[in-house]
Amino acid sequence: MTRQQTGSLYFGWYIVGAATTITLLTVGMRMGIGPFFKPIAEDLGLSRTVLSTIVALGMLAYGIGMPIAGFLAQKYGSRAVLLLGTAIVVVSSIWSVNATDPFSFFMAFGILLSLGFSFTSPVALTPVISRWFTRQRGKALFYLSTGSMAGIAVMTPLLTFTIERYGWQHTLIGFTVLFVLLVIPAALMIIRDEAPEHTDLLPGDSGGGKSAPPLAPLAQLTSLAAMRTLPFCKIALGLFACGFSMNLLGSHGVPMLTDHGFDPITAALGIGLIGLVAIPSTLVLGHLADQVPRRNLLAAIYLIRGLGFIGLMMVPSVWYLYAVAAVGGIVWAGSIALSSAILADVYGIRSVGVLYGWAYLGHQIGAMISSWLGGWGYETFGTHWVAFGSAAAILVVAGLVSLRLPDARFFRQPEPSRA
Repeated sequence: MTRQQTGSLYFGWYIVGAATTITLLTVGMRMGIGPFFKPIAEDLGLSRTVLSTIVALGMLAYGIGMPIAGFLAQKYGSRAVLLLGTAIVVVSSIWSVNATDPFSFFMAFGILLSLGFSFTSPVALTPVISRWFTRQRGKALFYLSTGSMAGIAVMTPLLTFTIERYGWQHTLIGFTVLFVLLVIPAALMIIRDEAPEHTDLLPGDSGGGKSAPPLAPLAQLTSLAAMRTLPFCKIALGLFACGFSMNLLGSHGVPMLTDHGFDPITAALGIGLIGLVAIPSTLVLGHLADQVPRRNLLAAIYLIRGLGFIGLMMVPSVWYLYAVAAVGGIVWAGSIALSSAILADVYGIRSVGVLYGWAYLGHQIGAMISSWLGGWGYETFGTHWVAFGSAAAILVVAGLVSLRLPDARFFRQPEPSRA
């Protein structure tokens, strides 16, 4: 069997490492709007509702860019999409810090920056990882999701510190420089779209004999036809709940906690702790993703996460905040990894980029609604329960729906990689 290795380590794991770093920066900034929120509002003289609307439309632009990124990754490869996304991030960041009116800021920070990040998001990276892994696809995609969790854990407190010390403009430019220095070398030297024929399969796992597991049952469908099937709709609904909850926490978690009496650093550390705990949790869940029905894990993640949102609204002290954040962090990761793995299981790796991109649009529609609802709900009703209570309810529904997804144990297969 032909395997691309560096020493004794399968080269696909180097791709996972590079992709995880890119995801850390992309999602960390995209989910790290909270520390920017009040400084930008004060600097540009924007109300919470207006800035929430800008952030919400930016989330929608991020989502609209996802299927475009998936299509371009399928046609031109992940490397080209990452380089294009990096160029857009640079241009939009420079424009954002020089914007002096709400419309210019909306176009630069809300629209163009979001589009750039969609091209460096997990949607652009999931196809190449799915192509390089068959036997350990669930684990590899879970490890990719650690980038998202590390982004929350690292970027939220780091952005809070640098914004308080240097201002939001210098923080955004400094982030952009770091982004360029890390993403461009990773894209050029590590990301490889062509995988070996038998991917990560062990001797005896491949082959076309009777012992070979079946192909993905819906792999013959076109992307448009697949999007009309129930499994895709259920995945999209779950990602809507994921986007609603995660971006609500990223955009309004810190403001909500400061409105409840916590200082900004404590609030940022509490939100960051969720991502920090999620990192080791992801390693455990990643192992389980290839051992137990993926739908069960996905349902548990959504249900427990819903309870965590209620807990965050009710914390009376710093240590209660950290305790709830730690428990919530255990199940904070994995919904995106499991969703993309199930899509690959059911529809095949050739379609996963495009389908994941369209499903992720639902994620960003949820993000758009919650980003706006968080600001409007508080200004209209004087409470964060409108937004955070809605998140809890939607997550419970998503958990129950996920239990009706196909059992991934019957769909895992050594599907040959095709460039």
